[in-house]
Amino acid sequence: MTTVTRSTCCYCGVGCGVLIEASDGRITGVRGDPDHPANRGLLCSKGMALADTARSTTGRALQPELRVHRDMPREAVEWPVALDAVAERFARIVEQHGPDAVAFYVSGQLLTEDYYVFNKLAKGLIGTNNIDTNSRLCMSSAVTAYKKAFGADGPPTCYDDLERARTVLFAGSNAAWAHPVVFRRLEAAKAADPSIRWIVVDPRRTDTAAMADLHLAIEPGTDVALFNGMLHHLIWEGLVDRAYIDEHTEGFDALKSAVRTFTPAIAAELCGIAEEDLIQAAVWFGASDAALSLYSMGLNQSSHGTDKNLALINLHLATRQIGKPGAGPFSLTGQPNAMGGREVGGMATMLAAHRDIGNAADREELAQLWGVQALSARPGLPAVEMFEALRAGTIKAVWIVCTNPAHSMPDNARVREALDKAEFVVVQEAFTQTDTVPYADVLLPAASWGEKDGTVTNSERRISRVRAAIDAQGDAKPDWWIAVQIARRIEQRLDRQREAPLFAFDTPEAIFNEHRRLTENRDLDIGGLSYALLDERGPQQWPFRAGSEQGEARRYTDGRFATDDGRARFHAARYQPPADAINARFPLRLTSGRLRDQWHGMSRTGRIGRLFMHAPEPTLDIHPGDAARRGLSEGDLVRVISRRGELVLPVRPTDDVRSGTLFAPMHWNAQFMSSGGVNEVTDPAVDPDSLQPELKHAAVRIEPVALPWHVAAARRGDALALQAAVQPLLGACRYAALAIEDDLLILRAADTAAPAGWLDRLYAALDLPSGDDTLEYRDARRGLDKRALWRENVIHGFVLAGEVRQADTLFAAVRSGEPWRGSRLSVFAARRAGETASAPRERIVCSCMQISETQIQAAIARGASMPELKTSLGCGTVCGSCVTELRRMCETAAIGG
Repeated sequence: MTTVTRSTCCYCGVGCGVLIEASDGRITGVRGDPDHPANRGLLCSKGMALADTARSTTGRALQPELRVHRDMPREAVEWPVALDAVAERFARIVEQHGPDAVAFYVSGQLLTEDYYVFNKLAKGLIGTNNIDTNSRLCMSSAVTAYKKAFGADGPPTCYDDLERARTVLFAGSNAAWAHPVVFRRLEAAKAADPSIRWIVVDPRRTDTAAMADLHLAIEPGTDVALFNGMLHHLIWEGLVDRAYIDEHTEGFDALKSAVRTFTPAIAAELCGIAEEDLIQAAVWFGASDAALSLYSMGLNQSSHGTDKNLALINLHLATRQIGKPGAGPFSLTGQPNAMGGREVGGMATMLAAHRDIGNAADREELAQLWGVQALSARPGLPAVEMFEALRAGTIKAVWIVCTNPAHSMPDNARVREALDKAEFVVVQEAFTQTDTVPYADVLLPAASWGEKDGTVTNSERRISRVRAAIDAQGDAKPDWWIAVQIARRIEQRLDRQREAPLFAFDTPEAIFNEHRRLTENRDLDIGGLSYALLDERGPQQWPFRAGSEQGEARRYTDGRFATDDGRARFHAARYQPPADAINARFPLRLTSGRLRDQWHGMSRTGRIGRLFMHAPEPTLDIHPGDAARRGLSEGDLVRVISRRGELVLPVRPTDDVRSGTLFAPMHWNAQFMSSGGVNEVTDPAVDPDSLQPELKHAAVRIEPVALPWHVAAARRGDALALQAAVQPLLGACRYAALAIEDDLLILRAADTAAPAGWLDRLYAALDLPSGDDTLEYRDARRGLDKRALWRENVIHGFVLAGEVRQADTLFAAVRSGEPWRGSRLSVFAARRAGETASAPRERIVCSCMQISETQIQAAIARGASMPELKTSLGCGTVCGSCVTELRRMCETAAIGG
């Protein structure tokens, strides 16, 4: 019998509703929920593949594991043993070194109820504010700017504004890939009314930028200069709303003085764009009936991220583009519940329900509500400082929940060093194949998406229910349950038991109800919400006060803000270049960002073969002119070197980046390549206000690297198990990359020579034994070592080591699963008699329908239009994530023709 469970997607902050189909305790399908107001039934390529991510338990954390010494492997234990071990160790460290000797690093992927318990455990029980989250890397600059400008956190906008905007400004957001469902709604609105104008601010020509009416391809990090230049033009051309400014804001005169010298000419020169384009953007924005700005990591992940946000908000306040339909500054959240984490105070610099650590009255009120004597007035250490303190030994133990800092933190070699030096590391995870799990002294298996109950809050402040469709796999438990069990043990060990226990929660609903009470009479008041109401009426926005019929879609519609005097604040944002300065040694700017079909560290999306088809291996995008000057061609390997570290990547020349700028995807990590990814070289400098690190800009140089020894390999079987077996070998090579294709693992690697014993270990990992069904060839003098495995005359795996000229032919043979024709002895021939050369695997543009780039280009060459592509090939008709690329391909062909 198939059941259907209404829940919420676990990826980005759009917060799409999903319908989960399950049968016999397994998730069998996922589709968009047409009744959910965020997505109205739409899903992106990642959401469409959610069921596939849950089908296999390979790579799942299924039972608690514990090791008694750092040099020993972890062993499976029962839950009471693991829970006691964590509680005893944390309590002992607190007794010996004080509460600030422990820390918690949690995640925007947790449910609000999970987040709440961890925050209360740290701040209410242990007495430390050392709890931070990977949302620090995501949205903290937006949070800080909202609070500085409006007096409270939270976007003043809603998704209905997407269809009502007349001008849309994308700033540092490739929404077409990072928030595809939001982008689909914007696309539909523009198709219905082509007079809507899009302005895209991005150093790269992304799929979002390719659709813009105006693309401002600024130099990385010059956003403040751009917005100040736009504001200068608006002020001196009389395009600001002086009546609104006088009645509802403070600080405009100081701002006007600060931007006086930022003429459009000066700002445009700093940004590397045309002055007339800057002026055009300013006029379109200021004169629009409704201007909406959408921004994300490009603004936030900066050592000046708060100023970038504030400079953009200044434009909205000065032109009254706020508090009305279709207008306002709208930060698009990167994770599904970064907003919920902020609501419960799950960061080192805030308390529950948007209270402030530095406010004595807030601390006293929360202490009374929780029934504790007092809360610490000392701000906790945010992410970068937290791991530096762990590295220095002032923090002794860290509990990491549902996140992967060994990959995602900047300058991640130092983070790995910190984890290696730590006295005690707890990792609470649903997946074992992450870069952080190997450092765990205790591994706590957590329930995953489709197995959990609770709530999340999306980018428009809308709270949705998350529901379990199946029981947790193995012995995994909900995150809140694990935290509650350990909290009770710590409370007993520290002898801090009270008449009313701090952690008397037995359901997620009980946690939500306590959280709800803490918000009453505050800016995010959800006193009128309950599980029953959410179950009956569906997702709701906050604030939703007791007695209300519905929440507030837009904020500040009356011009009254959450400051003491009700006025918004202008802030004079001063342009400063990125912290990591370019010079003769490091002359290039490296930026990073998302791929269309992958998400974060790939612990979930990396389990699905078709999500690799659009971008099968890591690359470094470089302008063709920069590549030509260095003698580089597509696929050539280069060292990318910064002041902090280096990694090796294959280059991809493209006009999508401007000269002097490089781009690398953020997702690839040591589970899929020979290094920790792009964060080997990124800058840990942080914004002084938001404490968010500079992940979007690093000064680097590139150098060609000669690696004459190459490996190409493939093996059919359980691809996730094969990945786990091969992954420990990747780091021994200067370059290596893994990809999954359904039941097939693909490996490419290169080095100066074969690492000692490496090939034997690879053969064992791929299960390619010597025997009657295996053909082997060795030429020690030439450094060649090749092996192919047959099963009933079908090639099931191969390794080519030394040189790989036959790789594409063998990849095609393994993928096809067809019987081998002719003599097996010809398998290692560069080309068999009568055979044409095999082309490399084609890049798939439409992952839903598996339509390749070549198929689409051939149809376009025959004269197919966008509608005809959809009709004839089916591409772009399911999730729509490929539509922007299809449109680019059609436009490029038209220009070329």
